[in-house]
Amino acid sequence: MNQYQMNRRIPEQLQGGCPALLSRVIEMAWEDRTPFEAIEQQFGLDENAVIRLMRRQLKPASFRLWRARVHGRKTKHLQLRSPHVSRGYCPSQYKPR
Repeated sequence: MNQYQMNRRIPEQLQGGCPALLSRVIEMAWEDRTPFEAIEQQFGLDENAVIRLMRRQLKPASFRLWRARVHGRKTKHLQLRSPHVSRGYCPSQYKPR
C-alpha cells in the first residue's frame, strides 16, 4: 500500500489538521477498555486504520509495546468482550471531587 492509499483511509482532520483529535485517537487506542469499535464510531477509523495510524505516530519500540498489549485483548473488541462489561472505563477512574 502506498502513502496515498494509506492517507486516503485516514480522515482529513487527522492527517495533520488537528493535533488534539490525533492525540485523542492515540489516547483511546492505548486505553484498555476502549474498544476499536468506539474509535471507529467516533472517528471513522477501523482497527486496521488505527494500527496504521499508531505505526506512523509512535516510535517503533512504543508501537511494538502497544501492538503486543492490544493484540487479542478481549476488552479491545466488542465481540470478545463479556456482555457484563457495558462501561468504557474503570469505576475508580473518574472520582468525584
